[in-house]
Amino acid sequence: MSDVSFVLLFVENVARSAEFYARLLEKPVVESSPTFAMLPAGPNLMLGLWRRDGVEPPAGAPGGSEIALTFADDAAVEAAHARWKASDIRIAQKPTRMDFGFTFVALDPDGHRVRAFAPG
Repeated sequence: MSDVSFVLLFVENVARSAEFYARLLEKPVVESSPTFAMLPAGPNLMLGLWRRDGVEPPAGAPGGSEIALTFADDAAVEAAHARWKASDIRIAQKPTRMDFGFTFVALDPDGHRVRAFAPG
């Protein structure tokens, strides 16, 4: 059995999305071209950003995925919310307590959801 080591998001503008995720994850882009970018997303996990119009077989409309980032506690979630909001990142759900923990949801440039949460 294999571990998940790579997540791909199909995007309209690779450079714009790479800049967004580099800032959001505070990680450097390690590979970049006009049609693809890649950056570390965690231990043994890479995030690939592939320009949607070059994907084979063709991909559907962008914005249908969600990535979740785990934080240590509610205070860390609140701090991330404040940083992202100050960076003009679109917030789709304000910080809220849900069954699985404390969370909020942001949107990337293509409308993919980025969930920040602290389990609890």
